[in-house]
Amino acid sequence: MENQAFSGSRTLNADVEADRRPNTDHKDSKEEINLHSKGEKENYEDDTNKNGSLQHTATKAPLPRHLSDRNYPLATTDLETMIHLLKGNIGPGILALPQAFMNAGLWVGSAGILVLAGTCIMGKHMLLNSAHRLCGDNDLATIAYEDAAELAFRRGPKIFHRFASTIHFIIILFLGLSQLGFCTVYFVFVPQNIRQAVECMTGGTGFSQFAYQSAMLLPVLLLCYIPHLKYLAPISMVASTLKTFGLVFTFWYLVKDLPQVHEPVPGFAGWSTMPLYFGSTIYAIGSIGLILPLENKMKTPRNYGGLTGVMQTGVMIAVALYIAVGFYGYYQYGSTIQGSVTLNLPSSELLAQITKIIIGLSVLLTYPVQYYVPLTAMQPFIRKRWETKRAKDIAEYTVRTILVLATYIFAVTIPNIGLFVSLIGAVASTTLAFIVPPFVDLCTFWPDTGRFHFRIIRGVYIFSLGVLGFVTGANSSIQGIIKFFAEGKQEPPFYC
Repeated sequence: MENQAFSGSRTLNADVEADRRPNTDHKDSKEEINLHSKGEKENYEDDTNKNGSLQHTATKAPLPRHLSDRNYPLATTDLETMIHLLKGNIGPGILALPQAFMNAGLWVGSAGILVLAGTCIMGKHMLLNSAHRLCGDNDLATIAYEDAAELAFRRGPKIFHRFASTIHFIIILFLGLSQLGFCTVYFVFVPQNIRQAVECMTGGTGFSQFAYQSAMLLPVLLLCYIPHLKYLAPISMVASTLKTFGLVFTFWYLVKDLPQVHEPVPGFAGWSTMPLYFGSTIYAIGSIGLILPLENKMKTPRNYGGLTGVMQTGVMIAVALYIAVGFYGYYQYGSTIQGSVTLNLPSSELLAQITKIIIGLSVLLTYPVQYYVPLTAMQPFIRKRWETKRAKDIAEYTVRTILVLATYIFAVTIPNIGLFVSLIGAVASTTLAFIVPPFVDLCTFWPDTGRFHFRIIRGVYIFSLGVLGFVTGANSSIQGIIKFFAEGKQEPPFYC
């Protein structure tokens, strides 16, 4: 999931951080906040035109700070926010969905994405609505996921108060783990695609996947030594362009000659592999860490939420693409589908090999953006331990190097995309998207539980689904990893 770097509060620019400080000169009453939430409050006043006659005019009361227009130099428009949201939701995870469909079945996989995506969208709206209430009550312009959770726990039932600091730490931890997990997947995804393309085009060089992973290490280190996120903007633009072309070419192969299906494709694959389907799907559709940071950087944040807002529209477009790639990918290749559907593209066609290289390079160039989240979360703890600027810089770049090497070592140890994707989705993405939001929602609006206690019923449903997916998905993924080692840690099959 690309551009998850927006998910940390530290990634916001200085203007955003400045507006997060309470404004003591601006106090909205509860009545004003309620009026703002419904739309606008109009005050009528008399004005005098140039001819000296009185005229009746209407002026709009200012919106709450968190919904007011922002004039930051780097504030994003609605379209730019939509593009960032789509970039964050469409990454390597979408290319693993055909294998996820194999674990569920063609029709169950399609229906399952609708159920999981619908539940995930509910969780995103719960988090967004909670953030709006917390910002309004505390007169804040923006708020991060971890800060919203902590504030919510402090105002909810007393039993949650003691866990306020803990939930803040847990969210930062899982955001960091999920981002490092994505980076680890990149160290598997990129070498596999580029290796297959190069070996097929050259007739075979004899280099192993480990050699390609090691060759990728130096470029990644250099990219991750770039000091500031804003300097990565041109690189991110190139990556987005490459990924767009790569996905278009890939989808063309998925729908090419569809009537010639080589084998029966089951509608339901059985219960035993459903946990793997859950983990892989949540890995692709989670992205809840993007929700607040993207709104925090919008020029017109009032256009973000709602049924026709930027968030809802972007997520629905992404869901349609998930179903299309998963459905047609599995329908096209059946049980031969691999961890990334690009590895199934025909080895005899030049366009297919170019597509693999394009997608591989696009993912390689997004590595530093994903990596930026855990780094920025750790920076305050790193730099405060040293006094001189030179010592701070040495410590920071040492940590940068260690984090990259850690993802490289994990990827070399378990060179299997499917197992990694399922494990990260089941553990980190499920916690952030399903388990935490119901508690944030309940505590924020406590003691209001809604009509017929709807807030509690909805929260129990999302939380239960999250726990079920967490336990079964993590168990199946870990068993798969153990089996992988027990069978001698064989490299994934290579076709050319």
